[in-house]
Amino acid sequence: MNEIGGNIRDYLETHFGTEFVKKYSEYLETDRDSFIRVNPVLIDEDSLITRLKKYNISLTKINSIPNAYRVNSGREIIGKTLDFILGYYYIQSLSSMVPPVVLAPQPGDKVLDLCAAPGSKTTQLAEMMKNTGTLYANEVAGDRVKMLVHNMEKMCVTNLGVIKFRGEQLSKFFANHFDKILVDAPCSALGILQKKGEVNNWWNKRHADKLAEMQNKLLVSAVKMVREGGEILYSTCTLTLEENEYAVNKILENYPVELVDIELPVKSMPALTNYGEIKLDDSLSKARRIIPWEAGSEGFFVAKFRKTGITERAKPFRIKRENVKFFEVDHPKYRDHFKEIENRFGVPLEVLDQYKYYEKKNEFFFIKKEFEMPEQNLFERFGQKFGQIDRNNYLHLKTYIARIFGSNISGNIIELSEQDDIKTYFEGGTIRKDFGVPGKAMISIDGRMAGTAISSRDGVKSQFPRALRTQEIIYPF
Repeated sequence: MNEIGGNIRDYLETHFGTEFVKKYSEYLETDRDSFIRVNPVLIDEDSLITRLKKYNISLTKINSIPNAYRVNSGREIIGKTLDFILGYYYIQSLSSMVPPVVLAPQPGDKVLDLCAAPGSKTTQLAEMMKNTGTLYANEVAGDRVKMLVHNMEKMCVTNLGVIKFRGEQLSKFFANHFDKILVDAPCSALGILQKKGEVNNWWNKRHADKLAEMQNKLLVSAVKMVREGGEILYSTCTLTLEENEYAVNKILENYPVELVDIELPVKSMPALTNYGEIKLDDSLSKARRIIPWEAGSEGFFVAKFRKTGITERAKPFRIKRENVKFFEVDHPKYRDHFKEIENRFGVPLEVLDQYKYYEKKNEFFFIKKEFEMPEQNLFERFGQKFGQIDRNNYLHLKTYIARIFGSNISGNIIELSEQDDIKTYFEGGTIRKDFGVPGKAMISIDGRMAGTAISSRDGVKSQFPRALRTQEIIYPF
């Protein structure tokens, strides 16, 4: 079991007392609860519960957080089910689900997740927005961008643009722009010792102070980017005052913002209004601190700002990157492809017309039509992969299309019901049977779309993504 290291113990005792450390130590000796968040874009809660019963996985609904469930049994396999691989749910701590809920983005909003990877909160924001409006996810580290994109694809998010940039400099491109911004900042992780015991190996106050400097820069950038009247949700998964109360206090002293009263969907306590002998802004009592053993989850800090005035626009600089050219379903060069999709799979053109598309190196991408991008050069990617055009000008649809358009697909469907066939499909193999559906086909399992395949008299060749085949899958049969 994880323990509290000496540096951390001394710090916590100084600021929170001996009893706090004792209770935290006892909590670290308990088994960590597992929670999931159902993806309402792909499946309803009752259907998922029924499907998971086949694995002997039982859940308890968390009434205070939409789509959240505690895993009662089957925790050891919750990340290996078909339903997890297909993006029907996301494994996420209960405390981690709190910041998006408190930020409360609405469908049609312009929203930024400033420190987005691996994408747990980003995909939650997209679901709360019902995959509408404009959502940006920024991440500075290349390997973490890949993780973010992987989860965006898996959870079938269609209103998201991905940016790879230093968050503290992003305000040079977006001044007084967003309705809502989430700043789930990199931190010293004292609230998640149960999950990351290795924090004990490197934590010290000097490192926390250094992180606090970065958090301040990220918050300043967010203040400059949110519109007047817009809101910023600042959160960390640490317990230090330097990274929480003191960081928030600096922003209150120097920028046109105020803290908003918030109610958290888990048990919490008011933030402190003193930093040692330094008196902080009284309104800090509106921010909340989640104590691990009281919430039965991770320790978090949550504060919500409202911007009360306009901030000065920074001088921007340009990024050299070729702009993509978006088109719609009636574009002369591409409309035959969309007509083929309608004729072959039954997806109405009016459904396809809810999106805009672009081509890059013979690959098609698509994103919700209302998505806005005033600084297009900044983006690594817009939306989901739609397909790829071969040398014969044939459009091969990507497998995620099956789930995104699932309820609108009515033609060229192959229903897999035999265990060996299902395993072969998810392993990327060829099912040696003739299903009587020539060419591109949609694969359905238990009445739900799972992906695409190429079908012929010789068999059905799976096109299930390689990135998902590497995960261990346990089948409910």
